[in-house]
Amino acid sequence: MKMKRILYYTLLYVLACMAVACSDDDTFSLSTANKLTFSTDTLSMDTVFSTVPSSTYSFWVYNKTGSGIRCSTVQLEQGNQTGFRANVDGEFLSPAQGYKVSDVEIRKGDSLRVFVEVTTAANRKNVPQLVEDNLVFKLESGVEQKVNLNTMSWDADFVRNLTIGSGKDTTINSANKPLVVYGALKVDSGATLRIAQGSTLYFHDGAKIDVYGRLLTEGTSAHNVVLRGDRLDYMFDYLPYDRMSGQWGGVVLHSSSYGNVMNYTDLHSSFDGVVCDSADASIPKLQLNNSIIHNCQGYGLKAINGLIRVSNSQISNAEKDCIAVFGGDVQLFETTVAQFYPFAACGAALRFTNTYEDNAVPLTRMDCVNSIVTGDAADVIQGESSKDDVNTPFVYMLRNSLLRTEKPEKDTANIVNVIWEGDHKADSTGSNNFVLVDRDKQQYDFHLSDKSLAIDSADPQYSSSTDRDGIARGEKPDLGCYEFVAKEPDEEGTKQADISSRH
Repeated sequence: MKMKRILYYTLLYVLACMAVACSDDDTFSLSTANKLTFSTDTLSMDTVFSTVPSSTYSFWVYNKTGSGIRCSTVQLEQGNQTGFRANVDGEFLSPAQGYKVSDVEIRKGDSLRVFVEVTTAANRKNVPQLVEDNLVFKLESGVEQKVNLNTMSWDADFVRNLTIGSGKDTTINSANKPLVVYGALKVDSGATLRIAQGSTLYFHDGAKIDVYGRLLTEGTSAHNVVLRGDRLDYMFDYLPYDRMSGQWGGVVLHSSSYGNVMNYTDLHSSFDGVVCDSADASIPKLQLNNSIIHNCQGYGLKAINGLIRVSNSQISNAEKDCIAVFGGDVQLFETTVAQFYPFAACGAALRFTNTYEDNAVPLTRMDCVNSIVTGDAADVIQGESSKDDVNTPFVYMLRNSLLRTEKPEKDTANIVNVIWEGDHKADSTGSNNFVLVDRDKQQYDFHLSDKSLAIDSADPQYSSSTDRDGIARGEKPDLGCYEFVAKEPDEEGTKQADISSRH
């Protein structure tokens, strides 16, 4: 009997404790002193194109008080007027519910997550406009707490699978209003597409420019043409999607395409940058002047048996090769080729060969003059001649350039006045030559640092009058596309031009 009484009272005690515990957990405060805590009081979403759904953002709601808190309602203050959508702890604030949810409970010490998206309406303005709403948490105590939701909405023009038909030459001018491209922007044979100075084209995932006719990008030093992805938001707080490679498809100049000229063009964060399909190497295929091809998930510039001229340009960071030359007639003048791709093993900075896919392709000329070809590896230049077909031309000239590769045992007729960077300290950070190489944040500035051996090392005979930034080259020009500009004595930072070269 005594044992039974002990068990009986023990059971009553346990049940009482459970009841108290349940009672405590089920207690919801009506005190106005008890409030919710938010991970942010303002959810600022990045700039979005109007009518295009944003990415999903989120924030946390915490109950750090000693009692449960019940929200009689959580609602979008302006309902459907601003385009915001919210999901509170798995429950969508739907139109049928009046853009609100009721009786949301947050027990003491607990939390819930809120997800937010937005699709803004067109605002008929040429500059981004602020759009905002509040998510209102009305507690049972009568207290109202708000989290501000805001974004910048930017009107844009949109094209989807646009074809420029033969004989229908077209000029795109998006200097005053961005143009967003979905699918392929196709230029038929017999057609010319001009992209006017100051235009920026934003390409959606998978979009690209397919050229069967001719492409002319007509940027200037003050008003570049910019070809980039359409993601305006951030992957992380410090990393915008615009710095991520593979955001769009790039430019393909097909076999029928000749006479392409790209002036002052900033093409970045694509899969391949510019691909020049096999062509007649006696007819000009591409002139790339004062331009940038940067941060490609495939090739930067890929040329197959083409007549290519590159001058005063930066081609940098590609998972495959920054420049890959498969036969043809190619000249690089005053070009900065920098291979510091931030992910995995990457290809060469410069590759040239007289074969393509096991087929012989005569390399009748591959000149690299007054240029910089460098990277983080010990050897970033790969010149490969066919061993099976010694009769296929393999002609190249490396003249007055800074090169990171193995120095040959003796100079030859096709290697003249070269600075062999391999003779000097390894430079995996790029600091021996450049202002900034930051892989973590994927920020790069390939203007020359004051330690670079490229300074005053160019041959004036092959030098242009100005660099990519429009800076005069002077009597002792520098290698690559940028002239070194010394910082002023009273400046803390380096005085460098900032025209589309910092990504």
